[in-house]
Amino acid sequence: MPHESRLSRGLRQLLLSRRVAALGTSDAKGNPFVSMVPFAACPGRGRIVIHVSGMAAHTGHMRERPAVSLLVATGEAPGEPVHALQRVTMQGTATTPEPGGAEWEECRSAYLDRFPEAEPMTRLGDFRFVAIDVDHGRHVEGFGTARNVTGEELERVLGPVPVA
Repeated sequence: MPHESRLSRGLRQLLLSRRVAALGTSDAKGNPFVSMVPFAACPGRGRIVIHVSGMAAHTGHMRERPAVSLLVATGEAPGEPVHALQRVTMQGTATTPEPGGAEWEECRSAYLDRFPEAEPMTRLGDFRFVAIDVDHGRHVEGFGTARNVTGEELERVLGPVPVA
């Protein structure tokens, strides 16, 4: 198994420890719109899964303009500088899998592994899974430590944890 860098391990820990992301979409006029969404990762893929209401503004935005951005960050800690918060911004493309299909089942499984309490919501007709295939990102581990992240690295980081 190839060596995993300290930065990749830190990025994996960030994505496994945080359960909420800021989702950036754009409206019909190109205006940015940011909302909060719980997220899960599909194991072995550079894919993030969210579960959204059809009535939500961001759902309509993604349907019309599937290019999205997600920001995941550590929480503030008393006495710690906010400029040093670890964070990753990921860009990707959102698609809505057909209910009952293999891709939908994969999304449902990944989401419910992380949020089992959301199972009743998966049966509501208004809600749907959205798969976000991540192309690339920008990881800031702390003040002065930032790097671009490829889709391939995000796929590895979002996949199974390497065994040492």
